[in-house]
Amino acid sequence: MDAEAILTQLGYAPNDALKKQLHDIQKNTPGYDKIEKHILDLHEHLKVNNAYVALSNTTNHLKIKIDSPTSALAEEAHEKIRHFSERYKVSVEKLQNKETYYILGFHH
Repeated sequence: MDAEAILTQLGYAPNDALKKQLHDIQKNTPGYDKIEKHILDLHEHLKVNNAYVALSNTTNHLKIKIDSPTSALAEEAHEKIRHFSERYKVSVEKLQNKETYYILGFHH
């Protein structure tokens, strides 16, 4: 899938800077090509939980952000993320004291 389509699916208005950022994230995410579709599916599934996948501005990773941390929706979002990680063999890292995960890459 091309960068513009991915950015659009994630809710961004594609431009050169965002395309470069996405390219850097893809290069920094082992097995990205194997998990791209699953990441986009996760983004769609999380919308009902007030959560989403986005580009990180601080690292070359995609991040998963949960916007309603104290709700039942957040618990469900954490469960969806855990299921996604286990089912598709994707390493994720939860940031301490934040409702944010980094997608680190595919693992065997």
